[in-house]
Amino acid sequence: MNILIFGATGRTGRELVKQANALGHEVTAFVRDPAALADASENCRVYKGNVTERASVERATASQDAALSALGSRTLWRRSQELALGMHNILTALENSSVKRFIYLSADTVSETRRSLNPLRRLIISTLLYNTAADHELDEAMIRESRLDWIIVRPPLLTNALHTGHYRCGEHMEPKTLLPKISRADLADFMLKQLADDTFVRRTPTVMY
Repeated sequence: MNILIFGATGRTGRELVKQANALGHEVTAFVRDPAALADASENCRVYKGNVTERASVERATASQDAALSALGSRTLWRRSQELALGMHNILTALENSSVKRFIYLSADTVSETRRSLNPLRRLIISTLLYNTAADHELDEAMIRESRLDWIIVRPPLLTNALHTGHYRCGEHMEPKTLLPKISRADLADFMLKQLADDTFVRRTPTVMY
């Protein structure tokens, strides 16, 4: 499958690229600085572009079968207009290119989910993660209005632990610990499985241990 990965130089994005290549997908990594992905597999096409430039995004979406986004803000301290504009450009380009499957990495910090979180996590979100949560909420709203076969993934705390392939996934899941976690490697595993699985199309699953 030809897949396009936005946010490919981030920690989750790198896992997506690595695992997608290992699975035999034809990967296009959309990056602002190709040097940041110099260690990518020879099977990975590194595309230089900026999500705020619609023409750049449109060229990258040509001939793709699906797209994944692991984009995130560079700072916790303010909202990112760049991400909102970038998501608008991505959605428009995917629709115009007839790319149907879009898998978006959000977080369980968005308002719809955090109402069910424990008080400690709600406190952390309100003090540290409010801006990134609001960015995800805006992106999610745009995605829901699109014609794509979208899947919005809302993981809890991310770690750099190993890829195990063993985790729980679903909607309205109950955590087993006070601070539920998932490794970025296992998160990438789950996201890539959604390329060929219709279970969560137009739904908002989470994935955790």
